[in-house]
Amino acid sequence: MTTPTTATPGIPAEADWERAPSLLDGAESLELTPADCNLRYWLNAVPHGTLRGNLLGHAPDVRPLDVVRRPGPLNDALTRELAYRSVAEEKATRAIGYLTALAPDNDTLEFYATQLIDEARHAMVFRSHLLELGVPEEELFSTVARLAATDEEQILVPLENLGLRLLRDERDFIGGVLVLTVLVEGVLAPAAELSERKWRVFDPAAADIERGAGIDEIRHLTVGSAIVRDHLRANPHDRPRLLELIREGYALWDKLPTTEQLMGREEIFQQGVEQHRDLLGDYEIWPGRRLADTTAQERLETGHEWATRMQRSRLTHMGLEEAI
Repeated sequence: MTTPTTATPGIPAEADWERAPSLLDGAESLELTPADCNLRYWLNAVPHGTLRGNLLGHAPDVRPLDVVRRPGPLNDALTRELAYRSVAEEKATRAIGYLTALAPDNDTLEFYATQLIDEARHAMVFRSHLLELGVPEEELFSTVARLAATDEEQILVPLENLGLRLLRDERDFIGGVLVLTVLVEGVLAPAAELSERKWRVFDPAAADIERGAGIDEIRHLTVGSAIVRDHLRANPHDRPRLLELIREGYALWDKLPTTEQLMGREEIFQQGVEQHRDLLGDYEIWPGRRLADTTAQERLETGHEWATRMQRSRLTHMGLEEAI
């Protein structure tokens, strides 16, 4: 993982490449509101602090190892992951357009306008990294569609339909914020944290891409939580409806084959670990645990624990701890 060192002058710590906490720590500990993270904040913090001019999410001299670029399990695991993440971020971008349109005040409108750009950038950098892994440019979009087709149909479309029902059909701004914060980003973000850690040696460029996206997600999760919290403080009568919406969302998640999807990718990654264990050395994926010694099941279970921890923290912050 990236170790914080020196600060970039004038950049808030949570958006600074060197000083920002991990996604898990930041999403649990920080408190940010739309007023804190409006357009003025974003124009200063993100291009200069998070991106540092690296339009593709990593410095030009940071590259994947050859064992990831050539055909094999590491290439298979990462191309599948990047295709899926790219499609997921594209769908999030489109949904956030409705949040921007429904925003109740200017700070909130500006925040979701910046989140829309963040998610569109994530889709672009995940997709673009496939070119560095050997996908021909003229086949990029068809490759993304092919690699992500099953997961899009079985996982992303049902989630998208829930979001569109709330935002497009019912024009339910707070319901949309809740679904995005708890049931989408709150579940998927820990998987991104795990991805940054597990690719750090094999593909430091992919790990840096995840690092930058994770810094953005800290802001998205904390501001979304603050919006729901402040809504419930002003409208406590809406708590039962939002609790029921969370239960509906969890019931949907239970029907989706996300565990099978993640395990499939971890098992392919594990084949790469076993083939190239020597490259990992003593690198620790988390304190006290070498990546070379982990199993697919252990990594999957750890990601699930992180997701549960993050959801518990966010729901408590919102005042919806009854849903835990």
